[in-house]
Amino acid sequence: MAHHSVYVTAPDHETALKIARAIVDERLAACANILGPMTSVYRWEGKVMEEGEVSFIAKTTEAQLPVLIARIKTLHPYQVPCIVAWPIAAGHQPYLDWISAETRV
Repeated sequence: MAHHSVYVTAPDHETALKIARAIVDERLAACANILGPMTSVYRWEGKVMEEGEVSFIAKTTEAQLPVLIARIKTLHPYQVPCIVAWPIAAGHQPYLDWISAETRV
């Protein structure tokens, strides 16, 4: 079974925690690691912006990935949220098995 890490940014810790709790509770992700505060510099509507954000990384299966992305979009306050995924090429097999088990519906 293929697995993915999903990187998401959020405006603050509370928003990241709300999204993380929902996707784990709904078994769309086995876990989500919320990272500390950061500064994001980006271009939006023709201006260079600088804002404080937090990010989190969720672990899921390939089968749950489209549903996970769709759910994050519904929970996220941004018009265009950063939600990007990359495949996990290799890892500790018991951990990967745990991701599979925790995301089964």
